[in-house]
Amino acid sequence: MSVRVGLVSITFRQLGVGEILALLRRTELTAVEWGDDVHVPAGDVAAAKRTAAATADHGVAVVAYGSYYRAGQHDPGDFDDVLRTAVALGAPRIRIWAGPAGSAETSAEQRAQVVADLRRITELAAGEGVEIAAEHHPGTLTDTLDSALALYAEVGHPGLRPYWQPRPGLDPAEALAEVDALLPRRLVTVHVFSWTADGDRLALADGASLWRPVLDTVVDATADTERYALLEFVQDDDPEALVRDAVTLRSWLGGS
Repeated sequence: MSVRVGLVSITFRQLGVGEILALLRRTELTAVEWGDDVHVPAGDVAAAKRTAAATADHGVAVVAYGSYYRAGQHDPGDFDDVLRTAVALGAPRIRIWAGPAGSAETSAEQRAQVVADLRRITELAAGEGVEIAAEHHPGTLTDTLDSALALYAEVGHPGLRPYWQPRPGLDPAEALAEVDALLPRRLVTVHVFSWTADGDRLALADGASLWRPVLDTVVDATADTERYALLEFVQDDDPEALVRDAVTLRSWLGGS
């Protein structure tokens, strides 16, 4: 098995589906996470089917549906549209956010609500053969490694998997420790970008000290399953920056 390289579509909210697929072809990226806020709106099953067909025609795999559903915050019925759309898109997993606030700002009662909702939506998705992926993101219950690991244990469902990305300013050694801890929890995807501690976007090559050991570890663990390295947040939202970052990422992965 290998680490497949692709794109998170919300990187280019200013581009349409066809333009993104053309860019994927140009950069030889073969995987995409379609976002629900612009490109494939939740509930628009017809758009999802059109996008699925166009993506397949370009030889690109849909590897996730990027939802902004926040477990424990949204109306529970909102997930029905998300799941229907993901199925129509042919997405094997749905990326969600774990709650409306960070772990330090969340009461025990609120955390229990998030856990219950995560368990509910993971079970619903599993019934359709779809996984749930919790993005490791500030302002959610995955904002620290300890909180995230506890969350997966509390939900206790094998259909819930981690998505990892570095928090701004994260030390490379801490990043590697987080990925090491998440791989046994079936870490499936890393969102790949390079930022300063203040959130300024850099060329991916500037993040080599963090990303090269992280990606080496992911590759070493990828023997019996496929994982994904999806580019996101390029400098200046510029397609030319994606072209450069794709070359960098593939070189780190040995041409994957």
